[in-house]
Amino acid sequence: MANHPTSKISKFTRKEDGAVTAFGLFLTVAALCVGGLGLDYANGVLVRTHLQTAADSAAHAALIARDLNEDPNEAKAVAILVAQTTMPPARFGDTINEDDIQFGDWDAATQVFTPDALARNAVQVRTERLASRSNSVGTLFMQFIGINSLDVRSVSVFERYYPNCFREGFVAENRVDVQSNNTYGQGFCIHSNDHVEMNNGNTFMAGTIVSMPNKADLVIPSGGETSNPGLTEALQSGAYRLRILDQMDAIIAGVEDPESPFFRTDYVDIDAITGTPPRVTITSNKNISAAADWTEGAIHTLDCVSPGKQMNFGGSNDVFRRGILITNCIIKFGQNVALEDVVMINTNTSIKSFNSPAKFTLGVDDGCASGGGAQLVTKGGVSFTSQFNAYGAQIIAEKLVTFTSQSDSIEGISILTNDEIDANSLINVGFCGGAGMTNNFLAAYFRLAA
Repeated sequence: MANHPTSKISKFTRKEDGAVTAFGLFLTVAALCVGGLGLDYANGVLVRTHLQTAADSAAHAALIARDLNEDPNEAKAVAILVAQTTMPPARFGDTINEDDIQFGDWDAATQVFTPDALARNAVQVRTERLASRSNSVGTLFMQFIGINSLDVRSVSVFERYYPNCFREGFVAENRVDVQSNNTYGQGFCIHSNDHVEMNNGNTFMAGTIVSMPNKADLVIPSGGETSNPGLTEALQSGAYRLRILDQMDAIIAGVEDPESPFFRTDYVDIDAITGTPPRVTITSNKNISAAADWTEGAIHTLDCVSPGKQMNFGGSNDVFRRGILITNCIIKFGQNVALEDVVMINTNTSIKSFNSPAKFTLGVDDGCASGGGAQLVTKGGVSFTSQFNAYGAQIIAEKLVTFTSQSDSIEGISILTNDEIDANSLINVGFCGGAGMTNNFLAAYFRLAA
């Protein structure tokens, strides 16, 4: 019997062979689409990471340049150059321009950046690849759903800050030796870029810092951590670049220049007509006295022909107030001499460029009130043999700083040296928390904020 055509068609329509293959084709297409979207997304993330690196580098460069240069436009130019070195315009297009860089202030508590064209405290930098800039990120598989390109952006915020160790503390490039039976107030810092040494009987209040590149390098007697209450909690590992020491020449030049950030308007008078401070040349070859040789509110110069010449500065109980001294002589302070609202600059390189036999005081014992401080800056070293008192004071030196003291005689001090610090026993170091030390010299540091 011959096959009927209708029955063949009917059988064909009832066949299920190949159904899975058709469904598999749909799954394959779907998988390719999803995978393709993933590839486009991953490429966008990669581009964003590249933009973030450029933004971070540019923001860091902008803030450093702003710190060194008063002109924000020049700082922006530096930032653009750095960003374009990371992402050359020939390949990535216009990823950054001046409008993408804003100086301002950063509130760490609220994580809010407030633009201020004249500010130097923080900077916000945007880097972008956008369709409006003709440098958006092209897609492959997203084109099937109508997305031909992606806009990608990154933002970086850097802020300037001052580490607590450089506000109040003993900071040295080499060893710091603090001996025994000393008390360090809450927040005080002892830091060495080499190592710290101490004996037993020291007390470290909560919040103090004792740091060096490797805290295991601390040199103490056996059982010393137990015999130095609070030391275990205070110990930290870390290193600093001592930036303020790199700026010593700028400080030496700047204390005479009313336009310099290192000029101290609290210490000198400015002539209303000339806009300059009064100047006094000290020519005395005898003991220099506050009454005969010092003029309050003036910049004083004292020159010695021989670098080994030592000048006796101040008689017993002399107090030198408000002024600046620039000298190349070895300065030996008289007994019980005090400096109040005074900067002394010494280019003498002697290890005892500033020295005193007994009872020398930097600053006013005013409970950390504003003003009343004193600063010594020297290319040499400092040596105070006994009863050194400091209140809102600062010592910046190239060489060894050594001193002894008695209880309750230091409240607010910053000592920084490219050499060593050797502090003796029985020192009670109070902490002002920055108050009363507003005229100390500081160098800014920079960190990523957001």
